[in-house]
Amino acid sequence: MSKTSSRNPIDLLDRYLQAVRFWLPNTAKQEDLLAELGEDLRSQIDAREEELGRPLDQAEAAAILKACGNPMVVASRLGPQRYLIGPTLFPIYVFVLKMVLLWVLLPIFIVILAPLNVANAGGDWAKALLSTLGGMWSGAFIAAGTITLVFTILERTQVFARIDCKWNPEKLPPVEKRERKTSFVQTACELVFNLFGLVWLLLIPQHPFMILGPASAILKPAPLWNQFYLPIVLISAFAIVRLALVLARPQWRLWPQISDLMQGVFVLILLRYINAALGHVPSANWYPFVTLADSVKNSGQHIKIAAVVNVSILIALLATWLGVSISVVVRIWELMRLIRKPGNGTRQPASLQLR
Repeated sequence: MSKTSSRNPIDLLDRYLQAVRFWLPNTAKQEDLLAELGEDLRSQIDAREEELGRPLDQAEAAAILKACGNPMVVASRLGPQRYLIGPTLFPIYVFVLKMVLLWVLLPIFIVILAPLNVANAGGDWAKALLSTLGGMWSGAFIAAGTITLVFTILERTQVFARIDCKWNPEKLPPVEKRERKTSFVQTACELVFNLFGLVWLLLIPQHPFMILGPASAILKPAPLWNQFYLPIVLISAFAIVRLALVLARPQWRLWPQISDLMQGVFVLILLRYINAALGHVPSANWYPFVTLADSVKNSGQHIKIAAVVNVSILIALLATWLGVSISVVVRIWELMRLIRKPGNGTRQPASLQLR
């Protein structure tokens, strides 16, 4: 931090409001509450400067902020009232709960325990899915209950009773420029849809109807998909972990762009290998994606249906390749702009502009 900005009481106020924003619930009233708090503190600073007949230095501004209270405590007072866990500990409780459930448990079950359950189930994806979901629910319930119990005990024993006195406004982090970010609701919806997509993928081997619909009576997936099924599932799992981290760690400014770019690259690599595998399919009997079911006679009508479905899937893969390629180029461009933007390497103070 520069010497000039360190002596600016408005800069210190902006850093204080930024800290309060971190602990406030991300609701429609967040900016209104911050604006009201900012106006009140600015009026106190102006009144003190008028009384002294000179601008306040950093220590004098810090004294006003210290009298207002710890940012975490102030945020709890501005937010909705809680009962089981008091306003001092509730923001920390919510933060720890989200971190454990979304950042620790979810990746562990998806990346580690789910493949183990599949291996132990002997290829029965439905059984493995039920086992994984059951373990995930039990683990989340036990973790949430344990965390709640610990924070309830801390609340009752008043361990953090003096937290409001043990902080220094002058040690608050610099103000970061606020970028336009993907909304929490949008990211949460994407996460839910990806979870349903993963469940759908895991059920397909045992229930072909879920991908072919009524056509499963005469068609079945071709052997080509056996070598690409696991990579597709892993890419889907990566998408879930990526979105979970976006929700759990919103302060990771580069992670959404980098992870989205990684996912696009993974998809392009997968499509590249699928295209290479298509070259090894015999041209005399070109049914690379779906073939006729064993119970169906090799009639002209059924052959025509299988041909149409295979061509449709091929067109869809080509369209996917084109769309993902464009998306990857756009993501690379956006990532380069974000990295080159001034202030990413050296964090410059910036006003919150709450007036």
